[in-house]
Amino acid sequence: MPPSTAEPASLPRATLYAMALAAGLAVANIYYNQPMLGIMSRDLHDGAVERWIPMLTQLGYAAGLLFLLPLGDALERRRLIAVQFIVLSLALVLAAVAPGLAMLAVASVIVGAAATVAQQIVPFATILSAPEKRGAAVGTVMSGLLTGILLSRTIAGFVSSMAGWRAMFWLAVPVALIGAVLMATRLPEHRPARRVPYRELLGSLVGLWRAEPLLRRAALTQAVIFASFSAFWTVLALRLEQPPLHLGAATAGLFGIVGAVGVAMAPVAGRIADRRGPWLVIAMGAAATVLAWAVFALWTSLAGLIVGVIVLDFGVQIALVSHQHLIYGLHPEFKSRLNTLFMTTMFLGGAAGSFAAAEAWRRAGWLGVCVLGGGLAIIALVSRMLHRPAPHPVHEA
Repeated sequence: MPPSTAEPASLPRATLYAMALAAGLAVANIYYNQPMLGIMSRDLHDGAVERWIPMLTQLGYAAGLLFLLPLGDALERRRLIAVQFIVLSLALVLAAVAPGLAMLAVASVIVGAAATVAQQIVPFATILSAPEKRGAAVGTVMSGLLTGILLSRTIAGFVSSMAGWRAMFWLAVPVALIGAVLMATRLPEHRPARRVPYRELLGSLVGLWRAEPLLRRAALTQAVIFASFSAFWTVLALRLEQPPLHLGAATAGLFGIVGAVGVAMAPVAGRIADRRGPWLVIAMGAAATVLAWAVFALWTSLAGLIVGVIVLDFGVQIALVSHQHLIYGLHPEFKSRLNTLFMTTMFLGGAAGSFAAAEAWRRAGWLGVCVLGGGLAIIALVSRMLHRPAPHPVHEA
């Protein structure tokens, strides 16, 4: 495809599908470790792996969202995307050869940061698409991204149970390089119309956060919900290994597919949001998250875990979509920066939830994790019920 700095009138279908595939391949890397934590901990003879690695991976992702995502408004996008995939592949090599927790921790942070290339691809799809096709283009790329999230745990659980956790990271290395080659060959060159200095980009994030109370509340509420969500996925593999279940990493990975049932139900809530507004759906999402943890605590069989994860994924997904619906109407011309602030805050919450869940597991077992996850969900629900901001005017671009 010839390079161009102009915005094309249409996005070729092959390029769109390549972007969807690449987004899924990128985001999958931050979830590979979750079903493998027990295996990794035993192999490295270090129980701290279970507490630190999920948290550090999500902290790396949050840092990448904050410091790397704004570069899309300042640098040539095709090269930036390809370089991030290459850095991701190098970080995966570092993880695969890590002899202990220290190197694995460093690698996990870099993997998380580099995996934010998925969030570089999504806004690029809107830039490359004709205005009347942008919604469909974003939907296609997001479908690829969501598929990567859902299948990552399944693949990692299967590979690690068959060949060990290092094999999963080695397998991910050529996959990341394929993403680099795919994007370098399929994407057109694209430079921003005005090169914004990096310091100005970061400074505008501070001003935007201070100026928008609706953005702050949406981001913080979603961060609490995502912390509750991450608490479950961080300890799931450890829970499955316990009696009476005695199941391994492969089974933990299959829960990623089970969670897809909950996500598939989310469009129903979307139609409710169109008719009744997003605030009702956010409350539904928080309430569903509370209900999921009640199921986990009271229905302790495998069936209870299956039902609970469907409800949990449904609740978190509909709250996320509804919060994004709210914040993207604040400043249509600042969508990338709004996304940076919202997603960074959310993943900081996820990192905190992962660490707290590992500590709760160590100190109080599954019941302690249920109390933690349910308590976080209740905080989000109460926050939503006590505070409903007045309708916010949409700023025109």
